[in-house]
Amino acid sequence: MNKNKKGFTLIELLVVIAIIGLLSTLSVLALNSARARARDAKRIADVKQIQTALEMYYNDVGDYPEFASVTAGATLSSDNGTYLRAIPVPPLPTDGDSCEDDADEYTYAKTGDSGADSSYSIEFCLGATINEVTGNEMRYATPAGIY
Repeated sequence: MNKNKKGFTLIELLVVIAIIGLLSTLSVLALNSARARARDAKRIADVKQIQTALEMYYNDVGDYPEFASVTAGATLSSDNGTYLRAIPVPPLPTDGDSCEDDADEYTYAKTGDSGADSSYSIEFCLGATINEVTGNEMRYATPAGIY
């Protein structure tokens, strides 16, 4: 009697399951990396948006705002109008091993006196290199650009 059984052996099934497990692991790692890069791109976009609003404020008022008016969620406005409806909040989790404990917020500081002598600095954490801005450390944005 010739028994002709059709089907998969146990070894074949284990090989297929191992290959599927390996591919799913690689895709999850790639997805996490893409998410981290997206958070960093959002941080750069947020800081540029804050910079634009601060420059519009400076053009209308002739000075940069004080610290209390540039906190996350606050509105950046003057008697002349609203420049930013809500100061953005950085995306979480914070990326970057060498960032400080307060890296989960954008830190604004006005420097100098009033008028032409004033400037500002926005401190933020960047986990990876985005375009020409190197990552994995605290970065600074000033009227001259992002450093």
